[in-house]
Amino acid sequence: MLLSISPQEFDYFSWVILPIIIFFSRLTDVSLGTLRHVFISKGYRKIVPFLGFIEVLIWIIVVAQVMQNLSNWVCYVAYAGGFAAGTYVGLLIEAKLALGLQVIRVITNQNCEELIADLKSNNHGVTIVDAQGAVGPVKMLFTIIKRKNVPMVVDRISTFLPNAFFTIEDIKNTNQGVFTKTPRFNMLFRKSK
Repeated sequence: MLLSISPQEFDYFSWVILPIIIFFSRLTDVSLGTLRHVFISKGYRKIVPFLGFIEVLIWIIVVAQVMQNLSNWVCYVAYAGGFAAGTYVGLLIEAKLALGLQVIRVITNQNCEELIADLKSNNHGVTIVDAQGAVGPVKMLFTIIKRKNVPMVVDRISTFLPNAFFTIEDIKNTNQGVFTKTPRFNMLFRKSK
């Protein structure tokens, strides 16, 4: 015999609406947590306390709701799903913000004067070092750029030196340098010294 529940007996709030609220709340607080960690690592510390406050406030409200509905397994699934989705969304937002600096090191035995001129014309500082590679003399080019400019610079490297070896790494801080001009963040997003 099948157990039938009439629409009047089904608790839509507990089994549908509450899990949806938990999912999206968890998505929001985990995304904020991911961004908070990114801002700390990049030196943008002024915004971190605000993000932390909102993140923990959302978290404690959600946990209270889950604890009040311990017999509702859908809330557990919504909680875990929101965590997973929040991690993914936080990383997507971080990639779109593209905060920070990166160093690109180019090692080539080709003539690199056109690439150097192109980078300089786009206001990217370039340091050139004569070096010895595994099979002979090479040039090493170093340029520190804003992360949002990496795709453009990689495209320029591929255009002028299609066979060049290059690496890209994050940088936490710099002192001095030549960088492209961009609008400044508001006071909350300025780096702390």
